[in-house]
Amino acid sequence: YRKRLHPFDPEPYKRRNLVERAFCRIKDFRRVATRYDKLACTYTAAIALAAIVTWWL
Repeated sequence: YRKRLHPFDPEPYKRRNLVERAFCRIKDFRRVATRYDKLACTYTAAIALAAIVTWWL
């Protein structure tokens, strides 16, 4: 048991959960998860493509 309870607001937690699940879906793409691309611009493009594909499906 905790001696001091921390306040908990469920609304921000719901939004945080949505963001975390979106990152998990994007990281399902091997190219993004392992960061094959050496340049930041190509890595950003791979993330954008992964996001588009996950949104499309």
